[in-house]
Amino acid sequence: PIGSRSVPSAGLHSTSLIWQDMNDHSAAALVDRVRRDLVGLDQEPTVGDVVNALADLGLSVAGPTLLARAERIWAEIAGLGPLQPFAVDGDVTDILVVGETAWVDRGQGLQLTDVRLTEQAARALAVRLAAAGGRRLDDAMPIVDARLPDGIRLHAVLPPISSDGVLINLRIPHFAALTMADLVANGTVPPHIRPILMALIARRANLLISGATGSGKTTLLAALLGLVEPDERIVCIEEATELAPDHPHVVHLQARRPNVEGVGAVNLAELVVAALRMRPDRIVVGECRGGEVREMLTALNTGHSGGAATVHANSAADVLARLEALGALAEMSHAAVRHHAAAAINAIVHLAGTTDGRRLVEIATIRRRGDDVGVETVVTVGSEGKVTPGPGWAEFNQMWLT
Repeated sequence: PIGSRSVPSAGLHSTSLIWQDMNDHSAAALVDRVRRDLVGLDQEPTVGDVVNALADLGLSVAGPTLLARAERIWAEIAGLGPLQPFAVDGDVTDILVVGETAWVDRGQGLQLTDVRLTEQAARALAVRLAAAGGRRLDDAMPIVDARLPDGIRLHAVLPPISSDGVLINLRIPHFAALTMADLVANGTVPPHIRPILMALIARRANLLISGATGSGKTTLLAALLGLVEPDERIVCIEEATELAPDHPHVVHLQARRPNVEGVGAVNLAELVVAALRMRPDRIVVGECRGGEVREMLTALNTGHSGGAATVHANSAADVLARLEALGALAEMSHAAVRHHAAAAINAIVHLAGTTDGRRLVEIATIRRRGDDVGVETVVTVGSEGKVTPGPGWAEFNQMWLT
C-alpha cells in the first residue's frame, strides 16, 4: 500500500503531535518494535494493524494522538515515511528529495517543503522503496528506476554518484481521471480549443501529445480517451500504468524490466506488436522514449487510426527532432522518421508548465511539401487563453473541423 491515497492523512501533518514526547532515537526504536510485531502478517500492514501492535506493546495513546502516531509509524514501515502527506495530497504530482531537503510540484513549479531528512533516513527510505518495487539499490547498484505497487514511479541515486546526497524522485499517479470539462475549468484547455480536440477524437485523428516533464501530457491524454465512443476498444501501452481514462473498454499492457538474472524483460516495442494482434480500435503509447517509436509510427501507418502517444519535447517545433533522435535508436534514418511521422501523425498538441499551472499552448501539424517535412502551427494560445490561428489553420480546419 505504499503511498496509498486511502490511508488517513490528517495526523501526518502534525509531526509535533506524533512525536511530542519522544526524541528521534526513541521514535526510531518504536518503529522497529512495531515492525517486528507485524512481521507475521500475511499481507501488507494497515494503519489498523499498527494501532493493534501499539496496544500489544502497551504503548497505546488515547484520542487523535494514537491515530496520528499510528499513521506516522505506518508511513515509516509501508509508506513514504515523512513524505507520505504529499502522496495523499491530490495536487502533488512530483516529490523530490535532494540530500536533506524535500520539494514538491503542485503544477506551479517546485516548492521547498519544511520536511528535513538525515542522510541515513533518506538512504533507508530509498532502499526500502526500491525493494518494494522489486529492484536493488546499494553501493554496487547506486541508481534505480522502479514502479511501486500503487503505481508511483521511483528514481533514486545514491552518493557518491550524487554529490548532493541521496536523490529520490517520485512521480505520483492520479488515478481519478480528469474530464475535458475539468481541464477547461482549471484553465489547462482554453474553452475555444475544446471543440477542436473533441473533433479530432470524433474523426479518429492520430494525436501526439508533447511537453516537458510534469506538463500534464498524461492527464490530457486520459481526458481525450474519455471522449472515445464506448463501443471502441482502447489498448494502452506503458512502462508503468498511469493512464486511467473514464472509458468502459480499456486494455492495459505494461512493460517489464529484466529480473536479477537479466532475463524476462518485455519492452514497449514488443508490446506495440502484441497490441496489433488484439483487435484494437485505438492504440495508445503512454510515452515514446526509445526505439518503440518505429513500431508506433508503423502501427499508425497501417490503418489503425485514432491512436495517440506522448513524447517529451520543449516545443511543438522540436517534436520532429525528438522523434528523429528516438528513431535513431531503432536504426531509422532521419528522412524515414520524418516521412513516417508526416503520414502517421495528424496533430501535435503541446503543453507547458507555466506560473499559472499546466496549459495547452499550441496545436500543430506535420506537413509534407514535396520532399520537405516540417512542423506547421495550427493555433497558439497566449496569455489569458487568447487563441491565435497559425499558418496551418486553413488547411487543418478544412480537413478535420468542417
